[in-house]
Amino acid sequence: MVEQQSDADIDRVFRALADATRRDIVRRTLVAEQSVTQLAAAYAMSFAAVSKHIAVLAEARLITKRAEGRVRLVRADPAALARAQELLRSYEHLWRGRIDRLDALLAEPEATVPRAGAAAATASRAETPAATAPIAEAPDATTARAEQLDAAAPSAQNPDATASTLRATRAARTAAPDAPASTPPTEP
Repeated sequence: MVEQQSDADIDRVFRALADATRRDIVRRTLVAEQSVTQLAAAYAMSFAAVSKHIAVLAEARLITKRAEGRVRLVRADPAALARAQELLRSYEHLWRGRIDRLDALLAEPEATVPRAGAAAATASRAETPAATAPIAEAPDATTARAEQLDAAAPSAQNPDATASTLRATRAARTAAPDAPASTPPTEP
């Protein structure tokens, strides 16, 4: 189970781990406790720059610092890394579930996919000259479709809207596969 952490704590952890130097400092201090001076010697940057990286990691609680005489020792906190890893696992589980549901919806037979608007009526009719004629209002229809997709876009409150959007898009594509991308200009 993921321990409850504030958004600010989570942001601090992943912001700290976003930098390659800080990830390397964590890796080195997981193996063995090291002094700030030893860590600074391992990088082509100033002692102050390494100290700032260490401060960011300490603020995120990914490492602990302690004084031993005049030497400052740094050690990674495996429990903090385990919490970050568990949080990533929970996100992985959440997104795998969503992707599995999306795969299941996309695998449904075409007959169960609802068709949208005039395109559905055209597709359900037999091939007639009227059914195969170019669509005169294509630019406006494209704009209307884009607005419809924007309205159905997934949000934090409705993450499953993606499936209905994909179904509608697939239905529109299969309803008029031969429709031109745009209408030819008409002469006055």
